[in-house]
Amino acid sequence: MTTTLDRTAPRGLAPELPARLSLTPKTTLAGQLDGAWWPYSRDLAAEIPALVAALEEPWGRVTRVTVNPTRWPAIPHTVPMAGNTVHVGWFTEQDPDKLILLSYTVGRWDLLVIPPDTEPAAAARLMVAAAIPGSALTAGVLMGNETAIGRGIRDARRREATWEGEGGACMPPFGSPLDRSSLPLPTNGWR
Repeated sequence: MTTTLDRTAPRGLAPELPARLSLTPKTTLAGQLDGAWWPYSRDLAAEIPALVAALEEPWGRVTRVTVNPTRWPAIPHTVPMAGNTVHVGWFTEQDPDKLILLSYTVGRWDLLVIPPDTEPAAAARLMVAAAIPGSALTAGVLMGNETAIGRGIRDARRREATWEGEGGACMPPFGSPLDRSSLPLPTNGWR
């Protein structure tokens, strides 16, 4: 049973929101990533319990998490959970867009971390791309590609707005019948 409550309640009184995850299906194809995680905030102490709880059934008990400190303002040494403590470490050599989960019995998983303020459409693209079995794309490459796609979308919208602001094409409104009499004709008499 999953319960979703308002996150504005004090942390100790309200359970966490369910983790937003996309995991690679079980397959023999090994890729660079095992899926993607889209946290609700940059607060690791608040976000890790929901993530670890969501992964406990499919992957087993997670004992350690590592991150790159450039994306997280505060990194706790441990995160207490019900019947378990997750140890958190940081490495500047680790890809800033990746989170590594470790378990003594099951192994290691690498997840793309999608920034909390990412637009839903972009997050959806990233979650799908990170969960492709056997993909050779790293977390940094996926984030760079999404930045380029986002920039391309913003540039296209800006160009369209400029086009419309400068008068656009001299076309009647959409759906209006277009006949020769509505078009401007040259003054030299050609018809």
